[in-house]
Amino acid sequence: MENRRLGSSGLRVPALSFGTGTFGGAGDFFKAWGSTDADGAARLIDICLDHGITMFDSADGYSGGLAEQILGGAIRGKRDRLLVSTKVTFPTGDGANDYGSSRIHLIEAVHASMKRLGVDHLDLLQLHGQDLGTPVEETLSTLDQLVREGKVRYVGASNFSGWHLMKSLAAADRLGYPRHVAHQVYYSLLNREYEWELMPLGHDQGVGATIWSPLGWGKLTGRIRRGQPPRPGTRAHDIAGTGPQFDEERLYRIIDVLDILAEETGKTIPQIALNWLLRRPTVATVIVGARNEEQLIENAGASGWALSGEQVARLDEASTVPAPYPYGHQHGFPMLNETGLPTG
Repeated sequence: MENRRLGSSGLRVPALSFGTGTFGGAGDFFKAWGSTDADGAARLIDICLDHGITMFDSADGYSGGLAEQILGGAIRGKRDRLLVSTKVTFPTGDGANDYGSSRIHLIEAVHASMKRLGVDHLDLLQLHGQDLGTPVEETLSTLDQLVREGKVRYVGASNFSGWHLMKSLAAADRLGYPRHVAHQVYYSLLNREYEWELMPLGHDQGVGATIWSPLGWGKLTGRIRRGQPPRPGTRAHDIAGTGPQFDEERLYRIIDVLDILAEETGKTIPQIALNWLLRRPTVATVIVGARNEEQLIENAGASGWALSGEQVARLDEASTVPAPYPYGHQHGFPMLNETGLPTG
């Protein structure tokens, strides 16, 4: 497994990480993702480690904390062989301070996550969403405190807008606090909005992308085609209507190209979709999930090889959409876009 630097930090992470949103299955939403129990999780962790997938991502909001608890049990006795990443910010209760990136909530949430995970530190802590009601200086000073106490090694964000991430980075530089070195974002062939502003920001500021839902909320598995809707029991069916919007005809166009490339390469459609992401600028690690061993082993096969430049170009053409203002306007002046980043 290839290892990459996480942004401009010194931390090296595997090109593929494992996401634990499928652990626990508490509630209808997470049950649609998966309901891996403790024994199943332990087996999946072992398979990951055998394939060089050594970073595991969770969140205190996944199945109400059950995912962290199951992950903690599965990594017991293996902590020195892996990296643990989790996220906090979203509501964990009904109390007035049971959400957000305030000092009171961050400290309590981190301690609770560490207890569920059974660890004495988090390798990467990411703010699960932007809290516009808390001053970034308060949030950053709390993250600095957690780093200085040895409870957190690196910090990052997730689902941030470009302006809020840049505001946080500028404040960290001004005040001498730890910078966000990771941004966990949604990015896939089906939805490429990350490229419009967040990718150039990450490139410029040294923020590595950790990609969630790289198969487009289960729509890039090859099981959805023209006249073939998602089947009951699949994630794409059971959480239909949630997640980012997409154009069905564009999805089918992408699948058509993936079909052709699968025949050319001998790889599966999910492996090709994941490999395309691994070739994109700023991407540090792609977070894969799996309900069973077969899915995990297939996803692990996305690394260790590369699509050709011509094959990538075909996927780019099939998946591109016109950029909104001002990004589309900027793309009309190629002489002003000498970053080497995609502009489609």
